Amino acid sequence: MSISIVIVEDEKNYNNALKKIINYQHDMKVIAQFFDGNEALKNLPGLAPDVVMMDIQLQDMLGIEIIGKLKKEMPGTQFIMCTSFEDDEKIFSSLKAGAMGYLVKGESMDKILSSIRDVYNGGAPMSFSIARRVLSHFERKLPEIKNFGALTGREKEILELLSEGLLYKEIADKKCISMDTVKKHAGNIYRKLHVSNKVEAVNKFNHFKN
Repeated sequence: MSISIVIVEDEKNYNNALKKIINYQHDMKVIAQFFDGNEALKNLPGLAPDVVMMDIQLQDMLGIEIIGKLKKEMPGTQFIMCTSFEDDEKIFSSLKAGAMGYLVKGESMDKILSSIRDVYNGGAPMSFSIARRVLSHFERKLPEIKNFGALTGREKEILELLSEGLLYKEIADKKCISMDTVKKHAGNIYRKLHVSNKVEAVNKFNHFKN
């Protein structure tokens, strides 16, 4: 079964070039092209493609807005930003909205094609320059939580158990506390570590543990 792809790009020549190269592959097919944001916003949910190649700066709206509005409605679709913008604000706004990849225009077609396959298989493809910016961003952020000094002893215990893959209920049973108490501790951990979910908290924990 081929990977279904939609291209949202207002530069017609680039949009058509992407379509031509993608459709030449045996394992992927462009099922729709959109040249403005409103048309994409209206039609994407009904198409439910595997992958959307999304430009950021469309003539009528930002691609970031489209992802923000549709991501929950389209959980099976992966969005890759394909844009000329490399500034931190656009990069992190895209990732927060739900984009799973970020490519700079000018990447080789081989890189674009491999990125489509990568994101379809659960990866998070990025241009090299973008990956460097993302890593630098987290390196700057990490000192804020050095040694996890803001966490209480019990919060550290719970974070350790979360990192071992235990569920809230299992932690509650192990520590002889209610699941609501575990959830409250988890919420405090995320707030103090400036993260939004368990995966981010565990990643930071593992970074310092190692």
